Amino acid sequence: MKANSICRSCGGPAITVFYELKGIPVHSVLLMPTREVAVTYPKGDIALAFCRDCGFIFNTAFRPERQDYSASYEGTQAFSSTFTEYARGLATRLIDRYDLRGKAIMEIGCGKGEFLSMLCEPGGNRGVGFDPAYGEGRNEGQAWGRITVIPDYYSEKYSGYIGDFICCRMTLEHIQDVGEFLRGLRRAIGERSETTVFFQVPDVGRVLREHAFWDLYYEHCSYFSIGSLARLFRSVGFDILDLSIDYGGQYLTIEARPGNGRRSRRMPEEDDLPDLAHDVARFSETIGRGLDAWKQRLQGITHHGRRAVLWGSGSKGVAFLTTLNIREEIEYVIDINPYRQGTYMPGTGQRIMGPEFLRDYQPDVVIVMNSIYREEIQQDLRLRGLTSELVTV
Repeated sequence: MKANSICRSCGGPAITVFYELKGIPVHSVLLMPTREVAVTYPKGDIALAFCRDCGFIFNTAFRPERQDYSASYEGTQAFSSTFTEYARGLATRLIDRYDLRGKAIMEIGCGKGEFLSMLCEPGGNRGVGFDPAYGEGRNEGQAWGRITVIPDYYSEKYSGYIGDFICCRMTLEHIQDVGEFLRGLRRAIGERSETTVFFQVPDVGRVLREHAFWDLYYEHCSYFSIGSLARLFRSVGFDILDLSIDYGGQYLTIEARPGNGRRSRRMPEEDDLPDLAHDVARFSETIGRGLDAWKQRLQGITHHGRRAVLWGSGSKGVAFLTTLNIREEIEYVIDINPYRQGTYMPGTGQRIMGPEFLRDYQPDVVIVMNSIYREEIQQDLRLRGLTSELVTV
C-alpha cells in the first residue's frame, strides 16, 4: 500500500491504494460497432484507494475527461423482466412513502428515462431528467407529455429545476468529486426543507467480501459502503431518513432531507469503518488467488473441449473478461438488449449476440454475470430446449 492523493469525499489525507489494474477500457457499455474498434478502444488504469477516515473508496487513476456519455452509451437494464419488476416496485414504494402525486420529480442520471417515467405516470407527477446519454424515442406513454429530459450533466447551473423529490440511481459512483457534487446539490436545494432525495449506488462491501472483481471498472470511480455513504450525506448537510441494502444485496439506498446532518439519529449500520478496513485488507491479500482460480476454471472448460458463453455484455461482463484477459476461451457474449446485439465487447472483442443464437451454437456452459438473473436466464434456456450448465459468478 502507498499514500496517494486526498479523499474525494471528506478531503482527508489518510489514503492507501490497495488494488491496481492496468490497461482496461475506459468505457464498458459504449457501443463498439466493429471488433477492431473494440480491441483498440482507449484504455486506462485502476488504482483503488481507501480513506481510513471516512471509508470512501475511489480510483486515484481516474481521468474524467476520458469519459464519453453520449447517446451511444447503452447501459439500460430495462429489457430484463426481473429488473423491470424490481424498478416498478421501487417506484411504487417511493410514490406511496412520500406521497408523490401531482409533484415535481427530478432525476439526476436518468439514462433512457425508464425510471423517471415510472415515478411520473402513476402519480400524475411532472418530471425533469438529466443525462448526456439520453436518446430520443426510447419511451412512450402518458407521462412523457409531462417529462423533460436535458441531455447534459446536472450541475448548479440547473438549480432552478429543484423539485419536491430528487432521485439519483446508479450515477453517484460515476462522479469523481462526490463531496463537491453533493455540496452543490445541497446548496441548490437551499431552504426547501420538504424536498426528499433518494440515491442508489452499488455496495462496495459486497464487492470486497465476495472478491467481485467484475464489479470494478473504469467508469465507476467512486465506491461506497453503507457507512461511508451516510457519512458523506451528513457531512454536506442532509438528515438521513432511511438506509437500506437492496436488490439481492447489491445496491445501497439512502433517503434524506436537507438539514444540518445532525438532527436525524445515527443508525447502527453507519459504524462500519473497522469492518470495512478489514474487508479492504483481506481483498488486497487474497484477490490474486481469486483471479487465478477463475483463469484455471475457464482454461479447464476449453481443455476438455467444452464451449462457454458469457451472459451479460454490460460492465460486469467487460470487467470479467478484461481483468482475466479472456479472449479465445470465450468466443461470444449473450445479451437480451437488442441495441447491444451485433456489437463487440470493449477490450477483448467478443461479438455480442441475442439469446436465439444459442440454438445453433449449443454452448456447454453459460456463465451468468449477475446471480439475480439466474432464474430468468434458466427459464430462457429451458424454453429454447437448451440444457447448458449455468455457472454464476
